[in-house]
Amino acid sequence: MKKVLYIEDNADSLEFIREAMIIGGYDFLGAADGQSGLALASREQPDLVLLDINLPDIDGSEVARRLRADFQCLPILALSADTTPDGRKKALAAGCNQYLAKPIDVSELWRVLASYLLR
Repeated sequence: MKKVLYIEDNADSLEFIREAMIIGGYDFLGAADGQSGLALASREQPDLVLLDINLPDIDGSEVARRLRADFQCLPILALSADTTPDGRKKALAAGCNQYLAKPIDVSELWRVLASYLLR
């Protein structure tokens, strides 16, 4: 079972994605802030990371840079309500493989996850 880590400070969003991952057959790991997410990624070695960009302790772009430094091949998908071109560019420049706008369409999320995890 593939491990998906979601780093998200909003409890409702975290729970929504947790349920979607379980239904989709993924092993879900959740972290409520960047520091916890980095520690969990180091300990659990997820197969993919979903990353909120607006986190309370460390900016999501910085989390992406740190993850990318430690895990060069790890797929990192930004999930953000910031739909501006600059927000998207910033996340991709930080090392995210893809940028998905919130609210998330679960069937689209499953499709995107499969494209990364079935390689």
